[in-house]
Amino acid sequence: MPANRILDAGGALAARFEVVADSLSGDASGNSWQSGHSQARSHSLQQAWSDSTALPLFLGPPIAARMSTVPCMAQPPPKSTGELRRGIFLVAASAIVWSFGGAIARFIHVEDSWTIVFWRSAFAAAFLLVFMLVRDGPRGTLALVLSMGSAGIGVALCFATASTAFIVALAHTTVANILLMQAGGPLIAALLTWTLFGDKISASTWGAIAAVIVGVAVMVSGSFSGNISPLGDGLALLISIAFATATVITRRHAHVRMTPAVFLAMTLASCASALITPPMLVDPVDFALLFVFGALNLGFGLSLFVTGARLIPAAIAALVGTIEPVLGPAWVWIVHGEVSSARTLLGGSLVFLALVVHLAAEWRRHQRLQHA
Repeated sequence: MPANRILDAGGALAARFEVVADSLSGDASGNSWQSGHSQARSHSLQQAWSDSTALPLFLGPPIAARMSTVPCMAQPPPKSTGELRRGIFLVAASAIVWSFGGAIARFIHVEDSWTIVFWRSAFAAAFLLVFMLVRDGPRGTLALVLSMGSAGIGVALCFATASTAFIVALAHTTVANILLMQAGGPLIAALLTWTLFGDKISASTWGAIAAVIVGVAVMVSGSFSGNISPLGDGLALLISIAFATATVITRRHAHVRMTPAVFLAMTLASCASALITPPMLVDPVDFALLFVFGALNLGFGLSLFVTGARLIPAAIAALVGTIEPVLGPAWVWIVHGEVSSARTLLGGSLVFLALVVHLAAEWRRHQRLQHA
């Protein structure tokens, strides 16, 4: 079937995407991709940390305090400027892919949100499975699934929540508000790493986060006038919390490949939506759009994100991810003519400016540390 061929091609494209990122890292070792790929696969199959290591992250500060004797893994810094570049490239690519989600969703004429969640999640799960089979083979895929541990389950629950909330929120608020509310993710990620693990957050990062929050506040200020549903913005905030938590877990457990986790997330979301409302059959045009919405927009984006987020600090990954809420409203305006309000444009401009300035500052700081 054409869909199967597209899935196979998409899985191969995603698997080869890491080759491009590797070439950007400036690795002077001269090793072939196959050698580096084999080493990465071998590293991913190492014994995972015990489940108790991840428990404080899931249970929150009160229980984490009572479990202070449990060792906590320090957040590893990027090993080189090349690794930092590769991580930023992959996370930015995932944000760009995701930014088309709102524009695609506006083409779909399916009234039941849970039917959209079912088909989108099912196609994303199929894409991710093909991606793992192409990259790691059947045995490697099975080993990765069995070794993801509680950290992988946590990531799966976060992404299942975020992807489901996104579809439901579309019925209650604008695409711009959903995406720009997610710009609060960097603050949440920074607070999680600082509160739970005592990680030091640089002054420039806090400054950028503050600017992002101000931008989001400007954008959502229209919600309280009654023009936009607070329920929609509440769901958008839930997306931001879930995404930030998944980012922190992915970075904290950088030794664990999280592709099986996002595959599990899409499987859980698909099954949950089917239990809530039996999925309806859709016409061929909507079916094709749901395939693009799930396999390419969601599945391909997830494969890029979980690969790149392992390589850079959680707060930086969340900041780079704000490319999505900046570009998303632009695509909807260009394609569908859904005009953003003046407040949305002002807030989005502030978010974009804060992101660019901070990334430039972090890049210079990292290069100074490398040459020190």
